[in-house]
Amino acid sequence: MKSISKKSLSYEDCLKMAGAAILKAQELKIEIAITFVDESGVLKAFIRMDHSPLVSVDASRKKALTAVGLGISTGDNWYSFIKEDPILFHGVQQFKDFILLGGGSPVFDQGAIIGAIGISGGHYKQDEECINAAIKALD
Repeated sequence: MKSISKKSLSYEDCLKMAGAAILKAQELKIEIAITFVDESGVLKAFIRMDHSPLVSVDASRKKALTAVGLGISTGDNWYSFIKEDPILFHGVQQFKDFILLGGGSPVFDQGAIIGAIGISGGHYKQDEECINAAIKALD
């Protein structure tokens, strides 16, 4: 029998990233929802600030799943990758739980994807600022 081992996002890192993202959201005067998934896309943690928009719950989940499933941040990175390819552009949007909006990022450890974070609640550029603060908290 052959087995594999995988690294996974820890709950401690989720808490650390969530704290940094919330501080950034407060600085930006927005309320956000934050979803963390492990390397397989299974929910690891979720937190929603008191007044974040209801739509942010599902959007943050889709952002995290898109990021972990494809290994690339949502938003400009994805759009730049597919904008000149109409088949890909329209095709990927048919995937279940896929979203193009910025605010989703894979989380890496030594080059391996260990999970992802999705944030929603502000303009997608504000969500990306919160993502950047969250990822920076792991440095």
